[in-house]
Amino acid sequence: MKSIREIFRNNQSLLEEPEVMQLVDYCSELQDEIVELKFQKTDNKELAMLDMIKEVIKGCDAIEREQMEHERYGYDAPDYISTIADLKRYIYSRCRDEKIWL
Repeated sequence: MKSIREIFRNNQSLLEEPEVMQLVDYCSELQDEIVELKFQKTDNKELAMLDMIKEVIKGCDAIEREQMEHERYGYDAPDYISTIADLKRYIYSRCRDEKIWL
């Protein structure tokens, strides 16, 4: 789908017209409704949440491995270990609270 800016890229001044501004607002509302309908169609927001959480955890694991490699070869690297550990602890506790099993 084309964005509103792409549609009016040749004539940006039209975006300042009141009618066009109303149309842009209306389109934004419709886009939000489309997103909601997609979620209702699948009737399961948990799947999207699970995918996001799994990706965050994969990223955290990758940074932990990178940190270990930096330490192994003896050059300085940022210390993200405590930050990652806190983030993972938070995610796992929220998953436990919400009964989402990874």
